[in-house]
Amino acid sequence: MHTRTSRIIGIERTLPKGFIVVIALLFAASAIVTLAWCSSMADMEGLPMRGGWTLAMAWMRMPGQTWAGVTAPLLGMWSVMTAAMMLPSLTPTLWRHYRTEIDRAHSHPWRSTALVGAAYFAVWITLGLLVVPVGLALAWLAMAMPPLSRAVPLAIGIVALLAGLLQFTAWKQRSLACCRTCMMDAPGGLRHAWRHGLRHGLHCVRCCAGLTLILLAWGMMDVRAMVLVTIAITAERWASSPLPMVRAIGATAMVAGLLMIARATGFA
Repeated sequence: MHTRTSRIIGIERTLPKGFIVVIALLFAASAIVTLAWCSSMADMEGLPMRGGWTLAMAWMRMPGQTWAGVTAPLLGMWSVMTAAMMLPSLTPTLWRHYRTEIDRAHSHPWRSTALVGAAYFAVWITLGLLVVPVGLALAWLAMAMPPLSRAVPLAIGIVALLAGLLQFTAWKQRSLACCRTCMMDAPGGLRHAWRHGLRHGLHCVRCCAGLTLILLAWGMMDVRAMVLVTIAITAERWASSPLPMVRAIGATAMVAGLLMIARATGFA
């Protein structure tokens, strides 16, 4: 399977100009909106918290604001952000599906490919429906409970360390193998496209669990975190030999986690 995966990943890099233009426009649009959103959040002063960290205003409910009013912008941010972050690693899957539809002489290759992408991102948006309320709850608890607020820097370091360790597990290798195999599976027809996108999205969410936790712990609106996690996810998908890349990412996360733990506990 490794040889077949390597061959297909190599093929996916040879993309026609029309396909590249569409993907590039989608990526540019999502990236621009994400950067603009992050910039607007950066211009707003956060709330300094016990423990030496700052809570972004987006996670705080203002007087007179409903919980739905807080949740909707965060979910929108999550949706646009995941589009920008995941499109680079999703491109081979979309291209293979599009090419297969053409080879099978189906009349709607673009529509079918769009369904794969829509289903894939529907999975990530659904995850956002879980992530955002949990984040809001944790922000409220941190404001209400000073001991919890002081423990946040240490918790972030522990999350990074555990996420790094996860990269070395057999579970991670199996998840990545399933994700990369799903990239090669391209069933034909509109009725299969949605199911294929959902399946690939579920595999991807599972495979990216550790890196997603790092992003959330570091800061969902931190551009540096987004860029680094995007590079890591894309490298895992596109590398012809992913295992060294996976372990290098894990080692980096572990070192960063240990440094954050040392700083939070006063040893650095």
